[in-house]
Amino acid sequence: MSLEQKQNKLADHGINIHQELIDKCRENDRKAQYDIYKLYYKAMYNTALRILNNADDAEDIMQESFLDAFRKIDTYHGGATFGSWMKRIVINKSLDELRKRKDIFSIDKEGTDIITEEIHEDPVEVLSYKVEKIRSAIADLPEQYRIILSLHLLEGYDHEEIAEILSITYGTSRTRYSRARQKLLAHLKTVYINFNVN
Repeated sequence: MSLEQKQNKLADHGINIHQELIDKCRENDRKAQYDIYKLYYKAMYNTALRILNNADDAEDIMQESFLDAFRKIDTYHGGATFGSWMKRIVINKSLDELRKRKDIFSIDKEGTDIITEEIHEDPVEVLSYKVEKIRSAIADLPEQYRIILSLHLLEGYDHEEIAEILSITYGTSRTRYSRARQKLLAHLKTVYINFNVN
């Protein structure tokens, strides 16, 4: 069970492992804010980076998201972990930044499901290598594909949550994800010859 899953389980029972720090943040305690920042900044930066695909923009969005979170901390009621609440702010601000640049997402037609091959090799290094290549290939994809793959594969959101985040229908989310996977597989085959996505 991951740390976030454990935190979510505790949050379901009204327990937040960082509640004392959160309460101090509500009192505008700068040290508590810094402590919360240290706990979450790497994960929030990585979330922004996967969506924006630009290190400077991701850094800016991460910083702005923490400022917003501390300003709006009274709206956090513990229904989910603080990290999940914070991640939602980062994702929304990242998507807002993309929308400022241009209108995104215009794919509306139904896609097809991707059939994945069975895993034939099991060594950890091979898996690590493949994960790194997939992350790199996702970063090379056009924005609309990179976002949907990042939200689903890397951030762990399901299609209902993605639909809500992006203000699209459940079916559209599944379609975009399917097309993004096709594009990713095609990209991997082109860039990394003899690369199997297992």
